[in-house]
Amino acid sequence: MKRASYTPGKGQKAEAIGPTQRQLRAGELVRHALVEILREEEIHDEALHGVSITVTEVRCSPDLRHATIFVEPLGAGLLTGVAPEKVKPAIDALNRHAKFMRGVLGRMIDMKFTPALKFLHDESFNEASRLNALFSRPEVAQDLALDQDDED
Repeated sequence: MKRASYTPGKGQKAEAIGPTQRQLRAGELVRHALVEILREEEIHDEALHGVSITVTEVRCSPDLRHATIFVEPLGAGLLTGVAPEKVKPAIDALNRHAKFMRGVLGRMIDMKFTPALKFLHDESFNEASRLNALFSRPEVAQDLALDQDDED
């Protein structure tokens, strides 16, 4: 059975269909290794003192030479999580130490190239919180209740 595939013609671009299995597998390999590095290695930076870093996702480029790491700083000694003014310095500190972590990562993973690392703040937690607040508003809850009644 032959698989159908789309080959773009001259001057046309193929549509982006998302990451390949290879990219996803490499991203998970890098994510697990980075979690170990952040847990075990001593990264001496004042911005990271008392902050626990959660690596939520790693996206690798198609050639696997670049990795974008989405992180969420937690802790910082506050009961309600990291203050917003501490998030940017923590991300900047991670980016300052990216070359060191890349060197350690290269010894931990078995890939042809060790990807260059770029850290970004994962905004999905803030977005989920915003949506929860939106759904808990009385007028939205009333509309949701009406939709449930219509389905029954």
